Amino acid sequence: MDATKLLTQDHEKVRKLLKELAETSERATKSRTELLQKIALELKIHTTIEEEIFYPAFRQAREDSENEKIYFEALEEHRAAGDLVLPDLQKTPVDSEKFSGRAKVLKELIEHHADEEEDEMFKRARKIFPEDELKALGEQLETRKKELMQELAPRRKQAG
Repeated sequence: MDATKLLTQDHEKVRKLLKELAETSERATKSRTELLQKIALELKIHTTIEEEIFYPAFRQAREDSENEKIYFEALEEHRAAGDLVLPDLQKTPVDSEKFSGRAKVLKELIEHHADEEEDEMFKRARKIFPEDELKALGEQLETRKKELMQELAPRRKQAG
């Protein structure tokens, strides 16, 4: 699968989880906790594969001011979501009134970022990279994603 399609699928998955989270009430403490864990894991894996593989390839493919601008803006949006907004939400009690507002801010930030990537970065990448290179990048992303999932996913307790 080509890299932009794989990353767009990730975006859709996280959008769906954020929508579910936004629709929960203060009483849905178990759902909120589980959704927040899933969102945090998906975002960690997604941002890691983008920053390790896709973004550097995109930046190097065409060294011009527009690619540089898109590259640095994407990194800053990752930092804002992953280092500021998400940790703040994770520290917020899931049954508090503040949780909904903070979840909404994270949802809007992620949706804005994903939309921008899809509309600007990915469209540009499809023009810059030949199809076989996009597929090769997609394979690298998929491999790294599987490694990270094994490293980061919570271990299932085995009955015994």
